[in-house]
Amino acid sequence: MTEHSGRLTFRLTYGDCDAVGIAYFGIYYRWMERAYSSWLFSHGIRSGEMQDQFGIVTVGISSAARYVQPAKVFDELTCQPVLDRIGESSYRVGFEFTRTRELITRGQMTFACRDLNWNKSSVPEALVKALRALPAPSFDVSAPV
Repeated sequence: MTEHSGRLTFRLTYGDCDAVGIAYFGIYYRWMERAYSSWLFSHGIRSGEMQDQFGIVTVGISSAARYVQPAKVFDELTCQPVLDRIGESSYRVGFEFTRTRELITRGQMTFACRDLNWNKSSVPEALVKALRALPAPSFDVSAPV
């Protein structure tokens, strides 16, 4: 993992793929969560401790993955978290999965901030600062595949 960026590089194995050797869709979610948690940790933030740190909790409210190219067993992929959006009480982190700089899959996770009574809460400034340190997206995912 690259310090503070959350970038993870890994090699697919048979356990990551379906019967014909193509990456199973569920593996992307594991790597998105791993990259996100590692990135938070590198900034001194732990999801499970945000109540104590900031007086809030974050709730995952949506996630998605768009498959652009197939990935196969033994391909080496890199997952790079990128900043998609920071709102008043929510934010979205994108995830670019690449193989030798070619986009394979583009994922996203959206989180809402809630206070300890489950009311909307502003994104804490320390989290905003960390989010702004994420790189901008490298790929235009609005274009047709």
